[in-house]
Amino acid sequence: MATDLNTLANHLTDALQDGVVSLEERLGELTLVIGARGMLDAMTQLRDNSALGFEQLIDVCGIDYSAYGSETTEDGRYLPDGEMSAGFPARFAAVYHLLSVKHNVRLRVRVFAEDDEMPMLDSVTAIWPVANWFEREAFDLYGIVFVGHPDLRRILTDYGFAGNPFRKDFPLSGHVEMRYDADQRRVVYEPVSIDPREITPRTVREENFGRQ
Repeated sequence: MATDLNTLANHLTDALQDGVVSLEERLGELTLVIGARGMLDAMTQLRDNSALGFEQLIDVCGIDYSAYGSETTEDGRYLPDGEMSAGFPARFAAVYHLLSVKHNVRLRVRVFAEDDEMPMLDSVTAIWPVANWFEREAFDLYGIVFVGHPDLRRILTDYGFAGNPFRKDFPLSGHVEMRYDADQRRVVYEPVSIDPREITPRTVREENFGRQ
């Protein structure tokens, strides 16, 4: 039998106490936000506390909240690039998706990195070993450093890749392009030859389109 969300919320508040930054229910799911400094203690409680029992880590993903929601804000205001939308204390965060088989319930845990210039969070590989490759992916794509990770290195991008491709300020065309050179008989890297530009599609409709 699945644990209902109200009961789970009470168990989370009792177990973590001051470690809970926020707890929100939306669309039948709970999202828990905890502080970066005490995250290992909180994560251990989430796994070992009998009332919680989140023994499985399903996924870890990085997020860049830079200019999040700039297209549509509640008051209709446009946010310039780089400005943080309301409600997010920092630019980078890691989101952990947990499952309790015992209680048949899932939980989303979000932890914000305190430093936007050098985002760092503690590694949870000692709690859930499966986090190894997930954290390497977030490190590779977002540049989030997971302190205590046993082998923190890139996992998806090529050797010598510069930058983090999932950051909002990373150019769509990248920094370098790759091709095979027949004369050298090897793959070579060169500066990007495509001029970076933004293309906004323009739709032209008849004056009374859709009104008849």
